[in-house]
Amino acid sequence: MELVGRTVLITGGARGIGREMARLLTGLGAHVIAMGRDGAQLDQLAAAHPGQVTTYSLDLADPQALDSAIAGLRSSHPELSVLINNAGVQVSADFIAGEAHASLAALRREIAVNLQAPVALCAGLLPVLARHPHAAVVNVTSGLAIAPKKSAPGYCATKAALRTFSRALRYQCEDEAPQVRVLDVVMPLVATDMTRGRGGAKMTPDEAAARLIGALRSDKSEVFVGRSLVLRRLMRLVPGLGYRLLRDA
Repeated sequence: MELVGRTVLITGGARGIGREMARLLTGLGAHVIAMGRDGAQLDQLAAAHPGQVTTYSLDLADPQALDSAIAGLRSSHPELSVLINNAGVQVSADFIAGEAHASLAALRREIAVNLQAPVALCAGLLPVLARHPHAAVVNVTSGLAIAPKKSAPGYCATKAALRTFSRALRYQCEDEAPQVRVLDVVMPLVATDMTRGRGGAKMTPDEAAARLIGALRSDKSEVFVGRSLVLRRLMRLVPGLGYRLLRDA
């Protein structure tokens, strides 16, 4: 997929992997629509790439704000041909000790950002993407969708659901809109605000962004990045070991 002249929507575009993708994509000649909660960070991104970045400041967990943004995108950006569902939230909660009940609002937001928002964006924007001869939906998932960890059941469940959604959506596109590629990019642990204080060796956001854009430019429908590829192979050969290794990650 050529990226020069394309308009690409990135959720979670204010920081981390999303911000690095915006930087790389503008360097490749694309126009980026960056969507995120941090208006100040989005303004800085737009100022760093004048004329190449449009920003939408909103909380993806707010359905009314998201619906309004989708309506605006449909009317103002008919040239949109790539959607990257990158935003993610992870909540650690002990369901037995009552911590999950106390954090129910955060858990609901986790589900809204990680799953409901990508579904809503695909529902609203796929008709726009399908008007183009070549288009793509990229859903960023996680190795934890394959082998979950006990501390964040909601996050693992939403990423597993997004993988299943991606496959089913790909079937629809294959039959009804073959010009739209649905890509599932399975990420390893990346050094972002979400993972601060968690885990050991982490991929840098700029490397993760470069690998994701490389996946977009390929002809694949599923790409395992970094250690997630090792996990995939392990789960095929010795799934019990994979589950044990990730259980307490």
